Amino acid sequence: MSELFMMVSILDRHKTKKFLHFYQEAGIQVSLNTVARGTATSEVLDYFGLESIEKILITSIVTDTVWKDLKKGLQEKMNIDIPGTGIAFIIPLSSIGGKRQLQFLTQNQDFLKEEESTLKDTKYELLITITNQGYTDLVMNAARRQKAGGGTVIHAKGTGMDGAEKFLGVSLASEKEMIFIVVRREDKNRIMQAIMEEAGMNSKAKSIVFSLPVTSTAGMRLSEPSSDV
Repeated sequence: MSELFMMVSILDRHKTKKFLHFYQEAGIQVSLNTVARGTATSEVLDYFGLESIEKILITSIVTDTVWKDLKKGLQEKMNIDIPGTGIAFIIPLSSIGGKRQLQFLTQNQDFLKEEESTLKDTKYELLITITNQGYTDLVMNAARRQKAGGGTVIHAKGTGMDGAEKFLGVSLASEKEMIFIVVRREDKNRIMQAIMEEAGMNSKAKSIVFSLPVTSTAGMRLSEPSSDV
């Protein structure tokens, strides 16, 4: 049996091609990339001999086995531990909407489906929808009809989209938007189903949706009782 994770890599933007090539060699074909900015002061940059704080944030889906191999390679081959290079971490997935979508996101990785997330007692889920650029409203309208709250949108560029024809039967544009929505766990399946039906592969949005467990929230109408830690 295998576990699935969302791997997040935050790296020096100038090394994007180098790391993407490394990930592809390791079996990761599909990823979403967005530009980010670091917070290091000019003094820190000068100390480490860095020229900028421009970052790239790469999001991928990996199995536990692939992550173990990747982690070793990141440290020994890519020297990710050198200050200024970057960081990579994983977050357990709860579910992915659709068998074909799962196959597309995990292509070339040896994955055997098991039960949903090992975090069984979480009250909330983070839904992440990957959609074609310009269709955020379609996704959000579908989610809101099932009582979802607001979302946050990040523009990203997809790599490995050419494999969609094989797994999904459709071609996918590289320009993407990632929509983040926190929902109650009991509402998750209903909201995911609505997004898949109204903004999924049969629509122009060509959306893929998956969920991550959220252990605690604050500052939202969904927030937990203050006694919860």
